[in-house]
Amino acid sequence: MQHVVRQSNGIYIVDSGYSGQPRLAAVHFIVDHGQVAIIDTGSNSSVPHILSALASLNIVPEAVKWVIPTHLHLDHAGGVGSLMCALPHARAVIHPRAVSHLANPARLWEKTIRVFGLEQSFRLYGRLTPVDEDRIIPSRDGMELPLGNRVLKLLDAPGHARHHIVVWDESANAFFAGDAFGISYREFDVSKRSFVFPSSSPPQFDPVMMIESIARMVAHDPEAMYLAHYGKVTGVERLANDLFRLIHAQIAIAQAARGSGLARHSEILSGLEELVREESARQQWALNEEISLNLLRPDLYLNAQGLQIWLDRLHEQQAIKEASMEEEEMSLVAAA
Repeated sequence: MQHVVRQSNGIYIVDSGYSGQPRLAAVHFIVDHGQVAIIDTGSNSSVPHILSALASLNIVPEAVKWVIPTHLHLDHAGGVGSLMCALPHARAVIHPRAVSHLANPARLWEKTIRVFGLEQSFRLYGRLTPVDEDRIIPSRDGMELPLGNRVLKLLDAPGHARHHIVVWDESANAFFAGDAFGISYREFDVSKRSFVFPSSSPPQFDPVMMIESIARMVAHDPEAMYLAHYGKVTGVERLANDLFRLIHAQIAIAQAARGSGLARHSEILSGLEELVREESARQQWALNEEISLNLLRPDLYLNAQGLQIWLDRLHEQQAIKEASMEEEEMSLVAAA
């Protein structure tokens, strides 16, 4: 497994070692004139990989100025607290919705256990370390962070999560997109042509916001996207159109599902697996169907969970709207 992959413009892709699988989750370094920004951190078990990568590049921990989790999901931010302990001059920059959870991760841990269960949560993430509040900076939409001779611009990018941000690096003409521009594993590349799939994992997936965030990034005409899952992709406009199509396809699958609970989850998951089979034929993957589904199955399982929660939220909003309309109609009758 290649641990660090050097790109142009002072960018490095570091394999976080998440879940013990190669090229599953990436941490990105941006290095400029002796200063470093680290975008996403992986989980606690990723911290040794990050420190080893810095050492291999002859970068001292004191050179790291910014640690920027794109969002608070623990495959992106579970290692922030432990990593900050090793980086004496770094400040963590994160969406304001996530600040309190970074400083006190107790509630975040409870939510993680609800999704993954206790045993799996400890296996994947270990014990979360809080970050001192005076070392946390809440992001703002459009906030600019100086780094050496370049400036990094932070943009709100809800859809995958309401607290998701992305990092625009004009010097590289690229976004560091976390999960806001989907997932793209290198095993699916065909003649260096990437494939991308939307991530609708729980609990805050919102398809309208996701489409708007993707369109906002594409409007910058980026040359590349750096994804947490996994690394650099190009052909951004083509990939964005694929994402729009696949988001709508996922929504159609979810809305067609019947029943509730595990039965509905199974039906949605089956629909997503069929979507992957169709996409395999469309994209002409070299991988066979079984290997493709095995690679994507953990993501599809989470996508199905996120789609269920989105459906429940949608139905609840509709029920509230209908109750409000009925109340208004009754008031008109009473007034008459």
